Amino acid sequence: MITKYINGKIYVEQGRFVEAMSVEDEKIIAVGTNDEIKSSKGDTIVDLEGKTVIPGINDSHLHLYITGNALAQLQLNGARSIDEIVERGKKYIEENPDLSFVVGRGWNQDYFEEGEKRSVNRHDLDRISTEVPIVAERVCVHVISMNTKALELLGWDKDKVIPGGEIYREEDGEMLGVFTENAAIEARSIVPQDSEEEIEKKFLLAADYALKNGVTTVQSCDIMMADHWDPMFSVIQKIYKEKKTPMRYFPQFNFNQMDTLKEYIEKYYYQDIYDDVYQKGAIKLFKDGSLGARTALLSKPYYDDPSTKGVEAISKEDMDAFCAFAEEKRIPLLVHTIGDEAIRTVVDSYEKHFKDGKNSLRHTLVHCQITDKPLMKRIGDLDIVVSYQPIFLEYDITMMEDRVGPELASTSYAYHSMKNIYGAHTAYSTDSPVEDLNPFPCIFSAVTRQKTNGFPEGGFYPEERVSVEDAIDSYTLESAYMEGVEDRKGRLKPGYYADFIVLDRDIFTCDPMEIKDITVEKTFVNGALAYEK
Repeated sequence: MITKYINGKIYVEQGRFVEAMSVEDEKIIAVGTNDEIKSSKGDTIVDLEGKTVIPGINDSHLHLYITGNALAQLQLNGARSIDEIVERGKKYIEENPDLSFVVGRGWNQDYFEEGEKRSVNRHDLDRISTEVPIVAERVCVHVISMNTKALELLGWDKDKVIPGGEIYREEDGEMLGVFTENAAIEARSIVPQDSEEEIEKKFLLAADYALKNGVTTVQSCDIMMADHWDPMFSVIQKIYKEKKTPMRYFPQFNFNQMDTLKEYIEKYYYQDIYDDVYQKGAIKLFKDGSLGARTALLSKPYYDDPSTKGVEAISKEDMDAFCAFAEEKRIPLLVHTIGDEAIRTVVDSYEKHFKDGKNSLRHTLVHCQITDKPLMKRIGDLDIVVSYQPIFLEYDITMMEDRVGPELASTSYAYHSMKNIYGAHTAYSTDSPVEDLNPFPCIFSAVTRQKTNGFPEGGFYPEERVSVEDAIDSYTLESAYMEGVEDRKGRLKPGYYADFIVLDRDIFTCDPMEIKDITVEKTFVNGALAYEK
């Protein structure tokens, strides 16, 4: 069946819009004027009523299952004080009296406006409950806090040491219930595992939420540093075998042990089950932490804390080994890198192991926040892909200069320079649930470099603002490039998949301050309606 969409403002590529397009067998077969499309073959006509249409959003890095988990658990995002966190926790337990374990996420001490401005610790969480174990993750997920009951379950000796992580302690040496990086990963092991039914429910909850927000593809890290990864993989595989969601899925599987990674690859990666809806995916690693927690790895001491340069979560030797393995098995690799030293050392490892000196596998730097000009030039020259999260500026504007100083801040989060001066492929994402997966506040951040309240006037280092077209291309075509499918996804042109969204206003002409408020009226995947407001 051929469906003709007419009377729209359809974005084809920079500088080119059309009124209409035809779709057949999941792909676009023609674009042009209303008259051209009306006179072509096909009987079914859909009137777009003058609405703006762009390709479906491809979020290049998030955590879909954890997003579903976050939608169902204790919400701590936006809390303005430790007292507010305590009150939210008490209310959550009152509303869910049968819970035997509480997990919350989203607190951020830099947003606290009342009381102490510090990490949440066991004494704070004990005010919520001393009977139910509580684990509360910071918004970046690189720091977690536990109450005393959870610490008892953990059972660690007071002298416990975790390489590549920190265990905060009281003056007497007892654990304070705050853990970072590798220590946070190991401490999180006490959180009860979801059943397969619970995993599926949360995954599909998040998939529906993504489609509602115009996200038609997710590149998602759902197998995270796990020894017991079979349930997650099995559920996701089952969901796609049974076609329970039309959303396209590109897994980013994270293992911090080579033997576990090899087991996964040998058992599952080469199965004959993959297509353009459910893809093979890529290896995901963590090189450092977050800027907010001062665990991002910098080349110089923190501007506001000279005692630290951050945390190296994986050694250079181990990174080399993973890069060599990825090239040998021909599997794309992406690495969480926020600090400039983390970025530089990962680029070293990438370059050392490129076959024929080329990034043919589309290896990627996720976040790539703190950069100087020579580092950006090197990334561009080596054709290394960058997965940016412009929405992080909503928070980071307020503390970036404090962390790294004005000089380095001026060349960081460099969306315009990285793409248009140094020629790197830049894909966009939200890292949901670190930030909400709604793409339009993220596009707003890239275009304005302002917080949603309009601060600062003119934008934060405004020379790094991008055009609306650049932002949309990064969120669609460039994200498809990162997957290796830019020849058939990410544009509304003949031969491309009919993944597109209809917006409630014209993103290309509206006041830039309105971009964050745009909503999706319809989402189509493979030419089929997947969401309607």
